[in-house]
Amino acid sequence: MSVRVLHVVKVAGISGAENHLLLLLPALRERGFDVAATMLHEGEPGAEEFAARLGKRGVPVEPILLGRAIDPLSFSRILRTIRRTRPEIVHTHLVHADFHALPAARLARVPVVVSTKHGFNAFRDGRAFAAADRAVAALADVHVAISAGLARYLGESEGFDPASFEIFHYGIEPGPEPPPLPGAPRLAIVGRLVPIKGHDVLFRAVAAAREQVPGMTLDVAGDGPLEAELRASVARLGLEGVVSFLGRVSPVAPVLERAQLVVVPSFGEGFGMVALEAIERGRPVVASDVGGLPEIIDDGRTGLLVPAGDAASLAEALVDLASDPGRAAVFGAAARVRALEVFLQDRCTDRIEALYGTALAAAGDRRRRRSAQARSSANAASSASTKSHGAR
Repeated sequence: MSVRVLHVVKVAGISGAENHLLLLLPALRERGFDVAATMLHEGEPGAEEFAARLGKRGVPVEPILLGRAIDPLSFSRILRTIRRTRPEIVHTHLVHADFHALPAARLARVPVVVSTKHGFNAFRDGRAFAAADRAVAALADVHVAISAGLARYLGESEGFDPASFEIFHYGIEPGPEPPPLPGAPRLAIVGRLVPIKGHDVLFRAVAAAREQVPGMTLDVAGDGPLEAELRASVARLGLEGVVSFLGRVSPVAPVLERAQLVVVPSFGEGFGMVALEAIERGRPVVASDVGGLPEIIDDGRTGLLVPAGDAASLAEALVDLASDPGRAAVFGAAARVRALEVFLQDRCTDRIEALYGTALAAAGDRRRRRSAQARSSANAASSASTKSHGAR
């Protein structure tokens, strides 16, 4: 009989965590796990797309509309789902899933409860949230972080013990051999237009770098609330005609393949899926030295790392590679090799499968110890009762 696993995730759009699950859950089903997903959402189009794509891969998805951040009705539905389907493992992803599904799994007496932390968030620095998050996290048997950098961040921001996390990097499915780097110094950045992604720092770096590499251009793939502000920054810096806003792009591979360099200037990245997608496409990456990015980019071999928020250092790194196409090509080739050797999805799935096996075995040991203790207590009580009757 296959192991039943219920993954619970909050979905607003499809980015790193969602892409990870779109690969992992079908892979687990192919290995014999009875995998299903419960998707918390607020009616976003990305949530509908996520559910449709999982469904096409044979993974059942139950959508649950989240009325507010902490929603008793959603909690009740999750609890009913768990009690009805009786999974051996409940695995949560992202904050809303943790706060709703971890308590529900414990109430339903699920044998193994796993929680994966995926990203940097500004709200994690609040003391009240940190205390609540640690309290809820205590309900999980196994804690996973998607990078060692994220585990350290959670220690610094919320007081978690970084050593308490199992570190599991995202995986990627390899595509065909990528095309060679273009001859032109064309850059690409892929991601939501939000402050943490560092677009404005990149624009300032590009403006400075063009003094030495005049032909440098930049493609910006993604949408988000900062679009108007970022377009104004482009105009202010005199980069109109240099920076192209492409909007949301899916799939992103064509954007990456047109680039000589891919830039990830984020202030925080739990892992950095775009960096992984770029190196799989044989593109060197210039990235901030934060979160999981140093675990993807081999500095000086597959790309360059710079301090987050430092436009001058970023400009220097861009000039370094964009002005030396031969070196950029060597980095790109090494990047492709690293992606295929270290980050294939099969390796990620192997590790999750092993984690589930270890956690289920530990749960079985706990159950046997409790049964033995219960029998021992019952025997002791029976012996005491017999002695009491004998004394009469």
